[in-house]
Amino acid sequence: MPAAILVIEDDYYIQELIAEFLRAQQYEVDVAGDGLEGWEKFQQSSYDLVILDLMLPSMHGYEICRSIRERSDTPVIVLTALGEEKDQLRAFEEEADDYVTKPFSFHVLMKRVEAVLRRTRSGLSGEQLFDGRLRLDADAYKIYVDGKLIDTTTKEFDILHTLVHNAGRIMTRDMLLDKVWGYDFYGDSRIVDAHIKNIRKKLGISVIRTVKGVGYSLESELALVEG
Repeated sequence: MPAAILVIEDDYYIQELIAEFLRAQQYEVDVAGDGLEGWEKFQQSSYDLVILDLMLPSMHGYEICRSIRERSDTPVIVLTALGEEKDQLRAFEEEADDYVTKPFSFHVLMKRVEAVLRRTRSGLSGEQLFDGRLRLDADAYKIYVDGKLIDTTTKEFDILHTLVHNAGRIMTRDMLLDKVWGYDFYGDSRIVDAHIKNIRKKLGISVIRTVKGVGYSLESELALVEG
């Protein structure tokens, strides 16, 4: 079944081009021309991905992204003319899965869409347990702490899953970018830091260790048990 994608973009020309490219790749596409319309459509239907502009009439893109995260783990690709580092970091702090700046290549955007959907529908399977407290269900893309479901984005899950499978090993930011983003990333590697910050806050337990100036690792005393 083809993936359903919601495009929230107020520039009609760009909106139509994105929709045309997506439909040519056999995706099902809905469009919205302002923030409020986009948020209403998201609530009324089920989507596999949202492509979201930030500077929107009636409801800002950051607010939409935050609202989506409060009720769903649907991946979000931010598409915007705001190219400053602070804007990118804020988008990731709002738990966007990817960030594309305008002007952009439609072919590159399609690759980004494919990469995000591939991660969402990846063949990861099984469960990983840490110290009896942290559990990852790779079949359902869910994380539990002390039996309680933790709401995370697909990108956050992939980062933690990567750390799980490299327990005790130091993972540099570039290594995490390569394994999680899955394509050549042109941007600030501190985007990883923003995701790690979100993961730590959500987990509420201290399992990710910062290796200053290098990267991150799981606490070495936590042993991996695969089911």
